[in-house]
Amino acid sequence: MACAVVLCAVGACKKQDMYTQRVIRQWDSDPASADGSSVRPPVAGTLALQLPDAPVSPPRVITAALLARGQARFDIYCAPCHGASGNGLGMIVQRGFPQPPDLAGENLRHAPVQVFYDTITNGHGAMYSYAARVAPADRWAIAAYIRALQMSQASVLASLPATDRAALGDTP
Repeated sequence: MACAVVLCAVGACKKQDMYTQRVIRQWDSDPASADGSSVRPPVAGTLALQLPDAPVSPPRVITAALLARGQARFDIYCAPCHGASGNGLGMIVQRGFPQPPDLAGENLRHAPVQVFYDTITNGHGAMYSYAARVAPADRWAIAAYIRALQMSQASVLASLPATDRAALGDTP
């Protein structure tokens, strides 16, 4: 019995092959390779890791097409939390999640438009980053639409020209 214990103890002291294996670092020469290089070409069909999008400068002109694109993206990505009007009462809030800020609130109405772009890109508070979901150009479109939402909620009907009031159905 004592002999078996001694054999087990001696056998356990030997380091395993995985522990002592030779490590080849990138750019080292590898004698096992046909060309001696440790760098291997990618396997056929391998997709490169998608790098973060390059920043896109804000649009110089806000067009109806840009606002329509922003509204469509807002409805997809933002309205579930912020609500269709941006008031922070979206569907997930009605399901018990924390309420996001009102986008037409006093503090956000005076915030630079870059704040909205950066928040979509990096997230803020309970909101996670949408950088992997929303393209940079669409982030600017959403930011422009948010600004249009803010302006529409802060405007006074009487301050509009008569033709615009008539188009809205107002008959003063």
